Amino acid sequence: MSWAEQLDARSCVLLRLGDRRFALAADQVSELVAPSRMFRFAHRTPEIEGVILRRGRVVPVCDVAEKLIGKRLKSQRYYLISKRRQEGTADWIAVPVSGDCELIQADLTPAGPADSPHVAAWLSYGGEVIEVLNLDTLTPGMESPETGIGAARLPEAQA
Repeated sequence: MSWAEQLDARSCVLLRLGDRRFALAADQVSELVAPSRMFRFAHRTPEIEGVILRRGRVVPVCDVAEKLIGKRLKSQRYYLISKRRQEGTADWIAVPVSGDCELIQADLTPAGPADSPHVAAWLSYGGEVIEVLNLDTLTPGMESPETGIGAARLPEAQA
């Protein structure tokens, strides 16, 4: 059962993108780090701004602000390093955030059929109704060279 199906009091991390707050389930967050050197390179995935090196891993940086608030972040204070699972593999993604993050306990309300795919659930905190994000739908996955979608699969070795 996924965390979104276990909708009761949950730990969530509140994050700020511009003037709005969003949340992620705390079990998806690895760490919050100060911005470090980002390496940019030629690639075909416009959602990826570059990569950072963190704990011996290459972590793609994906600014989800444009999809959520309609504009890119002009300044960032931190990278929120989050775990995500796609196609049975686990990886990290760095999401730039523009303000302080906060760990809270909140009751979650499931997303409805009319909600955007990036909304995993809703929570109420400090008089605000806040979207709990589904990063899997906001961030690009591994792309297949043939189709441009889905996880890249290598051919199996034949004996």
